[in-house]
Amino acid sequence: MQNNSSFNLNTQSIILVDDETVILDLMKMTLQAAGHVYVQTFQNCREALDCISSSYCDVVILDIMMKEMSGVDVLKQIKEKAPDVCVIMATGVNEVNTAVECMKAGAFDYIVKPLEPERLLTSVANAIKMRTMGREYEALTERMLSDTLKKPDVFKPILSCNEKMFTIFKYIEAVAPTPHPVLVTGETGTGKELIATAIHNCSGLGGKFVAVNVAGLDDAMFSDTLFGHCKGAFTGADSSRQGLIESAAGGTLFLDEIGDLNAQSQVKLLRLIQQSEFYPVGCDTPKKCTARIITATCRDIEQLLSTDKMRKDLFYRLRTHTIHLPPLRERKDDLALLVSTFIDAASLEQNKIRPTIPQELITLLSTWHFPGNVRELEGMIRDAITQHDDHILSLTSFKDHIGFGNNKSSAMPQETQEQFRVVFPEKLPTLDQIDDLLVIEAMQRSNGNQSIACRLLGITRQSLGYRLKKLSL
Repeated sequence: MQNNSSFNLNTQSIILVDDETVILDLMKMTLQAAGHVYVQTFQNCREALDCISSSYCDVVILDIMMKEMSGVDVLKQIKEKAPDVCVIMATGVNEVNTAVECMKAGAFDYIVKPLEPERLLTSVANAIKMRTMGREYEALTERMLSDTLKKPDVFKPILSCNEKMFTIFKYIEAVAPTPHPVLVTGETGTGKELIATAIHNCSGLGGKFVAVNVAGLDDAMFSDTLFGHCKGAFTGADSSRQGLIESAAGGTLFLDEIGDLNAQSQVKLLRLIQQSEFYPVGCDTPKKCTARIITATCRDIEQLLSTDKMRKDLFYRLRTHTIHLPPLRERKDDLALLVSTFIDAASLEQNKIRPTIPQELITLLSTWHFPGNVRELEGMIRDAITQHDDHILSLTSFKDHIGFGNNKSSAMPQETQEQFRVVFPEKLPTLDQIDDLLVIEAMQRSNGNQSIACRLLGITRQSLGYRLKKLSL
């Protein structure tokens, strides 16, 4: 029996039950010609029920009018033994009452003999999609309610102890085995490619993880890069070349910066996802795409849609599963772990003795909004290690970076500025009261470090000292 996490909807298990050999053979040939490999046939209802009870099954096509046992009775027993199996009833009698009875008993669909191949295949495809969605929902529910990860090693490269990130890890474990596209959003430097890699490693796919940044690719370059080309397709095409889709066969194709893809290329990508096939440049014969598609962007999706820079139909295809990565300013509990790890790596890289981390470093960094996120922090650490020449890591380069002592900290991103709004009570506090509250808040955020508190408030040490004395702090 096939693996439940198979990515091909045409490899799910189908059982046919009918007391007419000709009908069974015809249905099996039709299904296998359409790519359904795992098809079993039974003329004996008892044997079919035993098989359904003892092994995994997705869809059952069941004849209603059988000599041994009524198809309706068999349906009821199937729903008792395997309630999640989709049962399609087949009969030569087109009676509304019979159809209603079957649907009430739990049948998924009802088809009339003589069976039309297109109607049969459509019903089976819909049943398989229903089964797949049910399993995905069960897996998602199970993982989201769990307080542990099944594959913690997969997420080791993503340094975090943050609750939001842990929830994302659980979501990845739930959606990774599915064949559907995943859209990863988040600001620059948040680790979108690391997330895409984790999805691939969680999926169990045997193929490679292939990544490409599509920003700046014109339509011709996009087509050649992804689809490849045939010999003689254009001037200079002296031989055929395999595209990245074929390189990622049976694996994952990661398209970064999808928000910058031009309109013509968006149409081609939409067809690729809808049809699971593509045409190499200069070829008339389509090839099948067996790679799972993951895309990512740091752009504002809503703005792209509202300005028609991204096709809505493509967006809805890409976002079957969506992961939004929080910026570093929303996961500052990760700062200590990230700083320690980056210092270790930078010291080893530059062949230097690992310096001691000053206590106030994390407090200082926690006051910065990190527009470049984790990538910016890693760069700050590398720069500090490069300048390091003592046993304790100097804070100078960090202070220079975040504009310690000047107004650089006011250059916050738009969403942070909106969060900066203060809601006042009906009775306005006095200026002295506001002054006192700001000082108290700054001292709390700086863990009592007056230099950092001064920077947060934009005042001198003497001014802060005066206010602290007035507050008896």
